Amino acid sequence: MYLFLAFLMIPIIEIALFIQVGGAIGMWPTLAIVVLTAVLGTWLVRTQGRLALGQLRASFEQLNDPTEPLAHGAMILVAGALLLTPGFFTDAVGFSLLVPQVRMSVYRYLRSKMTVARFQMGPGSMHGRSYPGSTPTDNSGDVIDADYEDVSQNKPRKDPSGWVDGPS
Repeated sequence: MYLFLAFLMIPIIEIALFIQVGGAIGMWPTLAIVVLTAVLGTWLVRTQGRLALGQLRASFEQLNDPTEPLAHGAMILVAGALLLTPGFFTDAVGFSLLVPQVRMSVYRYLRSKMTVARFQMGPGSMHGRSYPGSTPTDNSGDVIDADYEDVSQNKPRKDPSGWVDGPS
């Protein structure tokens, strides 16, 4: 129902704003503003996206929970789509999603509405926090199945091994 209302109300709001702004400053300045916000928004999305990607890489390297950088990246992606959509209301929402404090507030709100039962990175390993309802894993009994060959007893070869060409 909310999605239906959004698809119904957003175009109506955009048309009303175009009529108001176009009536106040004229058609060409209105179109120039729309194009300018799309260009500026594209540049801002690129820079913010690079920062979010760097934060995501850092969270993976440090084996931290990547939820927050992923959420920021998703919000930046939505902001880019809104900024490329012609209109003043969508531009205002898109530009607001490019502000890190706004993204953090949205992330906190969404996080408060969700419950994480378990967070796991890799098979059988529990990195980060233990969440209520999750079952702890015991990593002390890990078994690594492997084949090996003892090469310390092999005699050195005088002819080429076949992997490389011998002397010509």
